[in-house]
Amino acid sequence: MRFYLVDRILEVRPGRSLRAVKNLTLGEEYLADHFPTFPVMPGVLMLQALVEAGAWLLRASDDFRHSVIVLREARGLKYGSFMEPGRQMSITVELSGQDAGSATLKGKGESDGQTTVSARLTLARYNLRDRDPALAAVDEELVRNLRGQYALLRAAPAAGGH
Repeated sequence: MRFYLVDRILEVRPGRSLRAVKNLTLGEEYLADHFPTFPVMPGVLMLQALVEAGAWLLRASDDFRHSVIVLREARGLKYGSFMEPGRQMSITVELSGQDAGSATLKGKGESDGQTTVSARLTLARYNLRDRDPALAAVDEELVRNLRGQYALLRAAPAAGGH
């Protein structure tokens, strides 16, 4: 299974920061098991929302130069309040430093003024063709799809509020 957790990107300051939101609805399939009588967003998925936001910041900062961005390390991970259906998590990530193959970021999720998750992240970035030149076309397809997804996440909400 693959979950896309960032619902909208509100602001991007390339090379600096990104703000996004995650709207938690009761219709999200993982809530059926976590927990049936007290549905809350699993902590690992709150962390993944920070990772996704960080990956979007890196893509926007380097013009989608890398097809793959993954979590290498999470430090100082702290969880705060629960995320129940009907709540919105505001996500902020800030770039702290980077080199050719990785970047460090500070990430934070908040809901109703309370911290839900915070961490310092190290994200690795690379292209598949760096490991196997025959995969260059796969990199191009991944980047094309990521650019399309980014455009949707950045689009203004439709008139009518949804």
